[in-house]
Amino acid sequence: MHCPFCRHPDTRVIDSRSAEDGAAIRRRRSCPICERRFTTQETVLLMVAKRSGVTEAFSRTKIIAGVRRACQGRPVTEDALAILGQRVEEAVRGRGAAEVPAHEVGLSILGPLRELDEVAYLRFASVYRSFESLEDFENEIAGLRADRVASVE
Repeated sequence: MHCPFCRHPDTRVIDSRSAEDGAAIRRRRSCPICERRFTTQETVLLMVAKRSGVTEAFSRTKIIAGVRRACQGRPVTEDALAILGQRVEEAVRGRGAAEVPAHEVGLSILGPLRELDEVAYLRFASVYRSFESLEDFENEIAGLRADRVASVE
């Protein structure tokens, strides 16, 4: 690690701590030449493989933006969207893979969104699962109703 002040190519780690619930490591470093201290943060890069074959870095903000569109006009707060984004990221990172197919990211969104708002869930699922007919909507609504009845009993 280069010193950001004098550009010396070797710095010493003074302290390491877990950050962001274990998703990152904060390191306090010292430069042996200029003796200045600085902090670095290391995170594991999670990549998403799209159907087109392109890979890109996982973005929680992109997840939240997509879900926000499904939630337009619904009583869903920004805090709830942020929590949903965090849950999705934790689920995806919990798989332990460095690269995750985009399809799995979408599946990870459906569960928390269903708990958050059923109408927004239907909107998102209709696009994600490519609903083509009223039957597709009816089947999904029947599944929601069955789950609601099962949870009451």
